[in-house]
Amino acid sequence: MFKTLVLILGTVSVLLAGSIDVSKKDRCLIRQIKVYEHPAWIARAKTKHKTVYFSSPKSMFEYYFQPIKWTSLGALTSDDIVSVTVTDFNTLEAVDAKKAFYVYGSNKIGPAGDDLPAFATKQSAEIFAKKYNGKRVLSFDEISNALIYLINGRI
Repeated sequence: MFKTLVLILGTVSVLLAGSIDVSKKDRCLIRQIKVYEHPAWIARAKTKHKTVYFSSPKSMFEYYFQPIKWTSLGALTSDDIVSVTVTDFNTLEAVDAKKAFYVYGSNKIGPAGDDLPAFATKQSAEIFAKKYNGKRVLSFDEISNALIYLINGRI
């Protein structure tokens, strides 16, 4: 009963979330790609002073792990970032990035190459992983800067 209630509440919160609204002029902070062209991959970070967009969860993590590279945005550490949001790959709905699940090693390529498609539920991520040969389903806390370096081919 409790498990069913949690599943229903999670589904309702995802449905009410809406998508990440972007304009045609919004570009990825990291790669300067027009984010609206790849709606399943859009991510966003907010600081106290600015909102920035990303072409994918991977790019959002690059910023999240090293915000000091972009000091004009008002964040020196990840603690200075007010919120991070990703797009659920299946539903195109906005999801709190810290509550999302990510698929590592799938054969689905993002706008910036290998990436981490995001999902609101672990079950959705597992289904995607099976369909597209994903190696692992990871929570936000299981993703490290070293993994982002690896995905980018820097290790």
